[in-house]
Amino acid sequence: MADRFEFQAEEDLNSTSDIHPIVEQACDTMESIYQGGEYPKVLVKRSWSKHNPIITGEMARPKSFRWYLVRELKKLATKGAEIKIIPSRDRLALNDPELLDNTDEDEWDITQKKLFLFNPERIEISLNRLEHYTGTQPEDFQRYILFTNYDMHVEVFLDKFPDCIKPERKGVQMPAYHHKLDDNKGITLVNIGVGPANAKTITDHVAVLRPDAMIMVGHCGGLRNHQEIGDFVLATGFMRNDGVLDDTLPLNIPITPNYLLNVYLKEVLDKYNRNHRLGTIFTTANRNWEFAKRRSVEQIHMSRSIAVDMESATVATNGYRYRIPNATLLCVSDKPLHGKPKLSDEAQDFYEDSKQLHLDIVIEVLEICKHNYPEGLPNASIRAMNEPLMGGPDEN
Repeated sequence: MADRFEFQAEEDLNSTSDIHPIVEQACDTMESIYQGGEYPKVLVKRSWSKHNPIITGEMARPKSFRWYLVRELKKLATKGAEIKIIPSRDRLALNDPELLDNTDEDEWDITQKKLFLFNPERIEISLNRLEHYTGTQPEDFQRYILFTNYDMHVEVFLDKFPDCIKPERKGVQMPAYHHKLDDNKGITLVNIGVGPANAKTITDHVAVLRPDAMIMVGHCGGLRNHQEIGDFVLATGFMRNDGVLDDTLPLNIPITPNYLLNVYLKEVLDKYNRNHRLGTIFTTANRNWEFAKRRSVEQIHMSRSIAVDMESATVATNGYRYRIPNATLLCVSDKPLHGKPKLSDEAQDFYEDSKQLHLDIVIEVLEICKHNYPEGLPNASIRAMNEPLMGGPDEN
């Protein structure tokens, strides 16, 4: 295969059918350069952009997120962008001490275009760690990703999609299951375990695959008098008491779920006539937060939180950082402040009653997203003001 590629749009190459094979050739070139021992460099000239006409970046393991590269390059080519792909520099081995120097997010340009958000060293190490943690290949991850920390949701997923891709080995820390469809339009479920550290770890690495959406599907402690065990909670905001990203993203930055995901989740909850509340989720790193009741309740009251969990704010914060539309749908499993703690027998009964519907609701919402926005949900709300969209004659 060629180790260089160049495309300059012409009048007779403006249809999608004409553009598609050219973009596939571009991705083939990237893979050829990478397999040859170098990082491919992508240069894009956008004549319509007054202030930022040339954007560029290096790639690694392009096969792992080829669907995304094809989609974004097709948008650019269709708009008339010039695209060039050349070898950049030798790949670094994963055990090269310089690798981590090039993945330091303290040196990260947070306004970088989303196509080039991650440098190749970061892509390399994140995809290697995804294989380690999930027991599956990065190429198997789908555009729509669900996070849970319960085996029961895995059981439901396996019942619905018995032919899904499963971990290649037993005992992995965060097993992943992939219901694969053409063009990676299926659904991936990852059992991330408990706690914000795990939530940060998995979203740090999943982000390099540029998913179209990620949803936290978990349980929570209900904090309001009129909530009942089995009610749903749809997050509209988060009290970040988890602590794991405080040094990375200031606490005064508002984190909210994707509006359209929440609209669709609300519609489906109403369709099934399920009791639910919308509000703030209090995410803590302390599983036994009740043992510091006075201090915790004071924070809960100030934040007007309606539920407490250990992962949702972390997933949402990394979704914000990495420009991934996200949402949180939780189910009330206990009410620790109202004499209904999570006790073993009651919890098992609740799990059996809730697990099927919980996953059904979220999967139905993702089907709506795929139908209404087949090329990805709008994400203007998580772009910076100096971070315009990739394609379009009206951008700066």
